[in-house]
Amino acid sequence: MASSVPVIDLAPWFSGGPAERAAVAAEVDAALQTVGFFLVTGHGVPQAQRDRVRVLCRAFFALPVPVKAAYAVTVGGRGWLPPGVEANGYSEGTETPPDLKESFAVGAELPTGDPEVDAYWFPQNVWPREISELQPVVTAYLHEMRALADELLVICAMALGQAPNFFTRHTGHSTHTMNVNWYPAMSVVGEPLPGQFRIGPHTDFGTVTILDREPGQGGLQVWTPDGADGEWEDAPWHPDAFTINTGDLLARWSGDRWRSNRHRVLPPQPGAPEEELVSLVYFYEADHDTVVESLQPPVGRPNTYEPVVASAFLRERLDAITVG
Repeated sequence: MASSVPVIDLAPWFSGGPAERAAVAAEVDAALQTVGFFLVTGHGVPQAQRDRVRVLCRAFFALPVPVKAAYAVTVGGRGWLPPGVEANGYSEGTETPPDLKESFAVGAELPTGDPEVDAYWFPQNVWPREISELQPVVTAYLHEMRALADELLVICAMALGQAPNFFTRHTGHSTHTMNVNWYPAMSVVGEPLPGQFRIGPHTDFGTVTILDREPGQGGLQVWTPDGADGEWEDAPWHPDAFTINTGDLLARWSGDRWRSNRHRVLPPQPGAPEEELVSLVYFYEADHDTVVESLQPPVGRPNTYEPVVASAFLRERLDAITVG
């Protein structure tokens, strides 16, 4: 059975003429209108760079808990998010056990000069002394992710018939974070509780998410409109591809032309109890003070959304998934 999540080659966007670029934008538009997800190849990010980030982060997660505890934070912080601090199902109003994962979080750290804004959105990243190579390798990867995210937003602008900088004029001082998620084996986390996932069902919150993931039985699933009530579908995997999806902010910006779709990461499966996976999840947003005004027909769908400030919109959702 073919997946509803398409694979889109970005090579014609980077090397082709106007017709080829328009064709890529049309593919992206179609994917975001239907399932809200697509895979991209031809993006130009070296596989070796992605692999190195994953190796170093695995070394961090393998450190003893008392060592990692020196870097412990909660949702929205920079450092180690230990087990038990996050439950993504709460973003849908569903009370669930905490997600079965640990994360190492980094992000934008260029201050604005406003202490209140900087304390939440632009804190300094925390780098574990025990893994000295982590800082330069992850910093270089963040640079690649931001460039790719801006390029995706230029494609999105073309898909909507807007000026190329329709979105990126609001990303010069963007808030963005990356969570490196470690999904441990069942021998580490124990038997999953009823309703417990590696990441519970949720939508993302920002503009675009760029996911580099490993295949597994306890992997990513995407909600599809198939059937009377919809159903969960295993997301396709391609060794060279990133998985891209729309966040709530971009969906609202598009006037609900595009879907911010539900997804989840399954718990460890009985058929692969020792499976452990690492995902690199880059969440792109907008400048913290961007006022998002939803597009109206004929581009967007009929809507009555009021303008919203990006940081307030995002903060409400982050608070909802924080445990404790």
